[in-house]
Amino acid sequence: MTNEYPVSKQNKVRQLKEKARYDKQAIHAVLDSAIVASVGFVQDGQPVVVPMIFGRESETIYLHGARKARVIRLLEQTDCMCLNVTLVDGIVFARSAFNSSMNYRSATVFGTPRLIDDRDGKVHGMRVISEHTMPGRWDELRDPLEKEIKMTGVIAVDIESASAKIATGMPDDEDEDYDIPIWAGVLPLDSSFTALQSDDRLLEGVQPSAIVRALEGRKL
Repeated sequence: MTNEYPVSKQNKVRQLKEKARYDKQAIHAVLDSAIVASVGFVQDGQPVVVPMIFGRESETIYLHGARKARVIRLLEQTDCMCLNVTLVDGIVFARSAFNSSMNYRSATVFGTPRLIDDRDGKVHGMRVISEHTMPGRWDELRDPLEKEIKMTGVIAVDIESASAKIATGMPDDEDEDYDIPIWAGVLPLDSSFTALQSDDRLLEGVQPSAIVRALEGRKL
């Protein structure tokens, strides 16, 4: 099994090619760090992009929504979709507006969506999505009710091609611009969870589990 996705017209990075990554490890790492994906597809000849929660299991991405939601019905009917996640890690201040940029991690995935309609398959997809956002939490919770399973739409997408772009480091200015007396550098952006806030209707004495507390301060 290859460790890289094949490069094709579909997933080839054309701008800033030196930042492109096609290895599965790098792409999976970006996907696993994000908690929301922008899902793009075509409806009646028009482009549509919808934010969705998701989870990855090996080479399959699961998407979640209400069974009767428009996005689930449309994804069920299309034979091609694109998914992107982007995490911004900082603003790069160069000595010119042209060379100013951002440090970021971005991954784009292409695949054919399929509706998961059998009960066990839906519950499995729901668990993958839950564990992506709240690792370990699924086993602490009550089992999904049958009506909840029926109301939930789960779409699976096998990754057919993908690429990542990863930008890091200081500004890359023109040689002559380094003599300009203006500050340049990076302003890091730290995306992380903060402190837990308890529900007002929490039963007296109930405390967060170690699994939940482990998410406090986790960096994306």
